[in-house]
Amino acid sequence: MLPNERFEIPTWREIYAMLLELAQKIRKDKFSPDVIVGISRGGWIPARILSDLLEHPEIANVKAEFYLGVAETTKEPVITQTVSTNVKDKKVFLVDDVSDTGKSLRLVKDYLLEQGAKALKIATLYYKPWSITKPDYYEKTTQDWIIFPWERKEALRRVIEKFQKNGKTIDEARQALMKSGFDQELAKQFIEEISTGFE
Repeated sequence: MLPNERFEIPTWREIYAMLLELAQKIRKDKFSPDVIVGISRGGWIPARILSDLLEHPEIANVKAEFYLGVAETTKEPVITQTVSTNVKDKKVFLVDDVSDTGKSLRLVKDYLLEQGAKALKIATLYYKPWSITKPDYYEKTTQDWIIFPWERKEALRRVIEKFQKNGKTIDEARQALMKSGFDQELAKQFIEEISTGFE
């Protein structure tokens, strides 16, 4: 494992339990949004599940990225897909999987307020202590690299790329993931599928 590189790999069951807890906190707080907005892509699944748990069918999405194009990144995120519903004069519940840097959450929050949202609260599954945006609701604080169930293959690729950039092998990356609970069979399958890109 790279120095100070730790992984947290929650299961679908653990994610659902966290969302159940979030839903209870939101109900207890009596915040009743007009629309739930999930940030693409990480916030889609939590937003959809919260929509079910809160019995609130009005759901929308918005996309913010640090990428402008192939191999082009920015230091600040940009809105690359506008919100898919009108939020003017509505109470908005903004959902993402993690508040890491917090820059995307801040950008989208400001954007939705500019679009006329009259109230806005944020929920994430995880919060990282260095984030510039602290959600109104979150379940867990961590400093680890989180690998969500809906991004296993993508995360494995990114871990391998990071390890290789630091002079480590694919097998060392795989072993580090195994120690943190990454499914061995999935890792084997994904490495086989993407290995041509690392040759």
